[in-house]
Amino acid sequence: MAEVSLANDIEKSETTAKKRQIYDVNTEDSSDSLNAGAIHEKDLIKRGGFIGKFHAVALKYRMEARGIERVPEDERFDKSVYSPAYFWWAVNMVLSPVSIGALGVSAYGLSFWDSALTIFFFTILGTIPAAFYSTFGPEFGLRQMHLSRFWFGHNFTKVFGFFQTIACVGWSALNTIFAAEMLHSVNGGALPAWTAMLIIALATTILTLFGYRTVHMYEKYAWIPAFVIFFIIIARLKLSGAFTAGVLSTGKAEVGGVLSFGATLFGSATGWGAYGADFCVYQKKDANKTKLFWSVLFAIAFPLIFTGILGAACMTATLANPAFEQQYNDNGIGGLIYGILVTDSLHGFGQFCVVLLALSTIACNCANIYSIAFSIQIVSHHFTKIPRIILTFIGICAFFGISMGAYYDFETYMENFMNLIGYWLAIYEAISLPEHFFFRRGLKGYVVDDVNRKERLPPGWASMIAFCCGVAGIVVGMNQIWWVGPLAKLTLADLGFELAFGFTLVAYAVARPIEYHYYKR
Repeated sequence: MAEVSLANDIEKSETTAKKRQIYDVNTEDSSDSLNAGAIHEKDLIKRGGFIGKFHAVALKYRMEARGIERVPEDERFDKSVYSPAYFWWAVNMVLSPVSIGALGVSAYGLSFWDSALTIFFFTILGTIPAAFYSTFGPEFGLRQMHLSRFWFGHNFTKVFGFFQTIACVGWSALNTIFAAEMLHSVNGGALPAWTAMLIIALATTILTLFGYRTVHMYEKYAWIPAFVIFFIIIARLKLSGAFTAGVLSTGKAEVGGVLSFGATLFGSATGWGAYGADFCVYQKKDANKTKLFWSVLFAIAFPLIFTGILGAACMTATLANPAFEQQYNDNGIGGLIYGILVTDSLHGFGQFCVVLLALSTIACNCANIYSIAFSIQIVSHHFTKIPRIILTFIGICAFFGISMGAYYDFETYMENFMNLIGYWLAIYEAISLPEHFFFRRGLKGYVVDDVNRKERLPPGWASMIAFCCGVAGIVVGMNQIWWVGPLAKLTLADLGFELAFGFTLVAYAVARPIEYHYYKR
């Protein structure tokens, strides 16, 4: 009788699985339990061989061993819903967004007020997806690229994992170059550039290899020196008398400048969306999602707006002060900051501030390099067998090597290439957001255990078609050194992000229902 009962149970289970559909699931299904598909860190040791021993050593020294494996509820130790906010605040209270904010004046010919308003609105718009994706971390305990399988399917998610891997390495390299330029400027170039980059790389190594706990602990306080120094820069800029506010302008050229600058700002802010869930997976499932959303939104948006406007203000000084203009032309935004803080200013203390500001780049690199392992593991199932720590170290070596070459030979080309890479985020959001809200109808449309079951995920054809249409939108609307699209020539604006999002959204809205009609998933 027991055998008959067991057979009946198995048959019922298989029947239920066949009937279960992705858009109409029972959220109380046993497969959607708190620990469905999750792996405890201690169980990684059971993989045996070198990998098992490696995990054992990592856990012995309190390093995070887990990669894209789902975090079980009983191992989620982060009790503060504001912990991710501390992290994001530090990640963005650094030098990089200062250089982006300066582009409004230097590259797009906008006044300070034009730049400030553009920075405010486009940054908030770009931050919303990142804050939204963060709420998926406590809900599922999955990394951002891993849960992306629900939207793009098992195979096509690999494409986005590849782009994210490039982005992690590329932006880390550029951040390191900016920091090295500043450190090299101290004491008349006493510190070689390669040594400065090595310092940044080693510090990033120590923090990211230990994982989530160490990174969050560092980021909780790392923002303080940079925040103080930014106020010192404001004071010194005011005392220099070089700040030029300008006036709000109108006209076709002005609109083109605002849209192009806005695309850069949006891409910079929304780029964190591809990391969103990574830094919330150790939050409890019942964490207050509303508080998490708003705290992350504020923690990303405010530093980006604050530092971006500061960058625009500093850049206006080059219009009134030839010395500042020369320093910017010689050493970029780092040279300009050095001129404001050190030359005919604070001298030795100013150089100390420059060093601290350069080291703040480590906080930003931690976000990129901590997440790179999860992106690599999505690209191929073979990489899931490689411990996160090893993949993280490979990522560090990659960005250090690239930064060395770019510093001396092709920094400008690399920066333009990274701007080009950023367009993929518009496509990512134009597929994932409608899939979540309209096709899955919110969280009720997810069965977390399906994330590793290829046969229960979308086939990916609709995503692929929408992706190709999004690329067409980029080609038509982008305005970069690499390519200027026909619409960009007409409008004098970079419309790559907007057209990529629009083309992708329309194509996906048409293709996804057809895909579901035939595949039922």
